[in-house]
Amino acid sequence: MSVLNRQLVLASRPEAEPTAANFRLVEQTLPPLADGEVLVQHRFLSLDPYMRGRMNEGRSYAAPQPLDAVMIGGTAGEVLESRHPRFAPGDAVVGMGGWQTHAIVRGNDPGALRKVDTSRVPLSAYLGAVGMPGVTAWYGLTQICAPKAGETVVVSAASGAVGSAVGQLAKARGCRAVGIAGGADKCAYVVEELGFDACIDYKAQADDRSLHRALKAAAPDGIDCCFENVGGRILDAVMARMNAFGRIALCGMIAGYNGEPISMANPSLILMSRLKLQGFIVSEHMELWPQALQELAERVGAGSLRYRETIAEGLDSAPQAFIGLLKGRNFGKQLVRLA
Repeated sequence: MSVLNRQLVLASRPEAEPTAANFRLVEQTLPPLADGEVLVQHRFLSLDPYMRGRMNEGRSYAAPQPLDAVMIGGTAGEVLESRHPRFAPGDAVVGMGGWQTHAIVRGNDPGALRKVDTSRVPLSAYLGAVGMPGVTAWYGLTQICAPKAGETVVVSAASGAVGSAVGQLAKARGCRAVGIAGGADKCAYVVEELGFDACIDYKAQADDRSLHRALKAAAPDGIDCCFENVGGRILDAVMARMNAFGRIALCGMIAGYNGEPISMANPSLILMSRLKLQGFIVSEHMELWPQALQELAERVGAGSLRYRETIAEGLDSAPQAFIGLLKGRNFGKQLVRLA
């Protein structure tokens, strides 16, 4: 089977905000499969904030994205051809196929390719609510925040793929869920569709004092847990309302992904309020993924875990969709439909 594969590679490292010029389109004809290999046609590509950090060359929790190599990224698709006994044509699969229309995968490589059931969970959801973003939400909430019924959980970037799941999982555990999002439409979605108790539109707050007042009104009993995706002034406002022995799961700092400095206005609050602040990388906790995925799939299948997707069309749209994601232009999980 002769297959033309289209790829987007990292052509250069961004100096500040990424641009379309940082990517280059490459086309290649794929070779025949060897024994043990599987040919996958990608239906969906996942775009996620972590990709911005990988584009840099500096020290991080993972190796930088190599130049002139296919951009890293989660994918969901269908097996076209297989020379591996565990996979057959037509199987729905997810993996880390990257920014390309097809991939040849070695079936025995641990974690490289996983069959999924699309009878109750749509294929695209395995890149969002029942994928890495969902597991990220589950891990940070259950393993770091560990909220008790009746406690208040605050989530920044609450309408995004991770934040939206955090709030719903917190509500399912009997907590008060307060979101922070950018825009009245996103806040309406967070409260009216996702079931959060309140949502603060940070764009509507003229200054830090206004943001503090809004947070006090939404969390009158203080904050016990924070799931942080943004950093900067958002985290400063939350820390000022944290109750003693509060827990902060530090998932992301999107406010500084393009190199902007991220300061902390009052770090002494960590000591005074005896806070636990823990950063985490969900890929370092693979032993808990099956437990998380089971709950997430059950909730999505039952309709009790809701999600929204923003879908760009075609591989060529991926760079602009990614740039938009970093600016908060997406609503919910950002995907690219490849086929």
